[in-house]
Amino acid sequence: MTLLITDEARVRTLTLDRPDALNAFNEELYDALADALIDAAADPAVAVVLLTGTGRAFSAGTDLLEMHRIATDPTFQRGRHGFPGLIDALEAFDKPLVCAVNGLGLGIGTTVLGFADLAFMSSTARLKCPFTSLGVAPEAASSYLLPRLVGRQDAAWMLLSAEWVSAQEALRMGLVWRVCEPDDLLAEAHRHAAVLASRPISSLVAVKRTMLAPLRDGIAAARELENAAFAELMGGPANLEALTAFAEGREADFTGM
Repeated sequence: MTLLITDEARVRTLTLDRPDALNAFNEELYDALADALIDAAADPAVAVVLLTGTGRAFSAGTDLLEMHRIATDPTFQRGRHGFPGLIDALEAFDKPLVCAVNGLGLGIGTTVLGFADLAFMSSTARLKCPFTSLGVAPEAASSYLLPRLVGRQDAAWMLLSAEWVSAQEALRMGLVWRVCEPDDLLAEAHRHAAVLASRPISSLVAVKRTMLAPLRDGIAAARELENAAFAELMGGPANLEALTAFAEGREADFTGM
């Protein structure tokens, strides 16, 4: 099992549960989380979803070993939803989504915050958008959502540099709403989620839909551009060097690229 699902006070907690892989997303986990969001959206007993992770990571992003297989093995079987289907489910999810970033967050472990309505972060957690260090393009409409969330220059630094962002930096940027001590994180996030869940679902949905409506065209356009750039770069020289270096346990060498 790669995803734990629990319910309390109309809050459904979805916990990424691949701790040995730092909760990195393989095709199985993409499918499981997409299905869970679709199910939660349709369940009248669920008012709010709280997303977190087990172990020392929120999510290390895409499983790079599996990504290497996808890039080099034409027979690899993709999931039913995969990454695109998860982003579809996040974009369509019309109930409040609360994220509790318990540890390291890379790639989708950071860009998912663009779809969060409230984000809490452990004081010891760190975030990174590693796209340029992998020789690929942004994802999950982050090229559109992050500048709106944190401002153009902070977003540019995150997306261009592939450097770590601390919890305090994330709070200053507005990438997260609250920073908590590690032992307090989940309880604090759940407490706020329960406040939202005490409100009528119809009103919660109406508020979220009206807030998102002006953004939907921008999200769709960004995803189209990102997907085209990602398809062009994935499997290219820089991406293959990054993935090979990861598999071999060495630093990538982008000299001349």
